[in-house]
Amino acid sequence: MTYLIELFFTFFGFGLFTIGGGYAMIPLIKQWLEESGYMTAGEIANIIAIGEMSPGPFGINAAAFTGMQLYGLPGAIVAVFGLIAPSLIIVSIVALFFFYMSKNPTVQAALGGIRPVVWALILFAMLLVAQAAFMWADEPLLADFYIDVTSFIIFAVAFACMQRFKKINPAAFVAAAGVVGVFLLN
Repeated sequence: MTYLIELFFTFFGFGLFTIGGGYAMIPLIKQWLEESGYMTAGEIANIIAIGEMSPGPFGINAAAFTGMQLYGLPGAIVAVFGLIAPSLIIVSIVALFFFYMSKNPTVQAALGGIRPVVWALILFAMLLVAQAAFMWADEPLLADFYIDVTSFIIFAVAFACMQRFKKINPAAFVAAAGVVGVFLLN
């Protein structure tokens, strides 16, 4: 039971201090999972991939899959509730004072300072996903690595097709890439 309480407060902290959405929390989840010894970088990359291709908000998907991987269904429920609890509390409080706070110069200045950090967190998450997708080594970011040429070619072809055929649902590209991966990377 104590492990579920720890999981709740860990994801509560992610939800409380991660501004910018689910992608911004990837570096925090990665650091926690690796330092705790719960998962390897490859397993974390799988959670990111599954969270991205599943319907619904990425952050909630990532929390659910992380909780499920660690402690089964109770872990998934606790992780998701821990992640969304701070938002529910903060949005409820902000909603009470929104009209008074929105024009406040101090609030505007604080948001102006937060925006660049959110961009940095999202960029860092993008680099982690790129490393997991294109590199063989399960090493920290920008360490010695070998590029997986086949994965990079799949990415390049999918990107070009998405640019050319913008009306096709992105899920079709994900499914096609999965099929290609089975044949080329298996």
